Amino acid sequence: MLYYFTSKINKIKMEEVSKLDKIIDARMKLKSRFEEKMKNTPSVADDRPMGKGDINRHGMPQLPVGQTLTQKWPVLDLGYHPDISLDRWRLTVDGDVENPVVLKWQDFMDLPQIEDTSDFHCVTTWSKMDMVWKGVRLMDIAALVQPKETATHIMCYGYDTYTTNVSMEEALKPDVLLAHTVYGEPLPKEHGGPVRMITPQLYAWKGSKWIKRIQFLPKNKLGFWEERGYSNTAYPWRNDRYS
Repeated sequence: MLYYFTSKINKIKMEEVSKLDKIIDARMKLKSRFEEKMKNTPSVADDRPMGKGDINRHGMPQLPVGQTLTQKWPVLDLGYHPDISLDRWRLTVDGDVENPVVLKWQDFMDLPQIEDTSDFHCVTTWSKMDMVWKGVRLMDIAALVQPKETATHIMCYGYDTYTTNVSMEEALKPDVLLAHTVYGEPLPKEHGGPVRMITPQLYAWKGSKWIKRIQFLPKNKLGFWEERGYSNTAYPWRNDRYS
């Protein structure tokens, strides 16, 4: 009996390792596929970025043009804070992908988890520096579903009906996370808990709070604020707030 359970546990461990290896392999293929485009994005390749302060983690001035430092973390949303328990939370990942999935909370937590420190720039002109997050890289979500060659953008959907679009070369950057923890504590509901997306190299409206779906698209599609005159691209160091 002991041998049976030991064998079963070893089999589960091997399956987990195999799943992780597949994600890592798919991640490397995605990185190779979009690496040149990521290198050429304005938040990395801009030779005259607008801003001030020391050089930040990806080579830009720490404080983008028009931004003011804050120690607080203002709450901005559509006026509705959905209350999503962990047992009800689902993340659908679909669209132009080979393997669409619907992740439950434990499925999400079984994916590679990382801690990262990044800055948060809101289009309403405040910036909060050195925020400490924990979550899953969007690149690893993409590696799980394997986007088709036709995929150029993603659309993110929140439980509050919010939507926002992001190009693949921005979405796959290593600091783009689906974050569930901030400063070592579960992400508060008012800031998008249980899970929100963060986009440190773009204005923060590109990261959906209360995220419930990521749809891979064959072409660009406008989200909530983009339809109302906000920029498609949202580069803070180019003051790229409005279309």
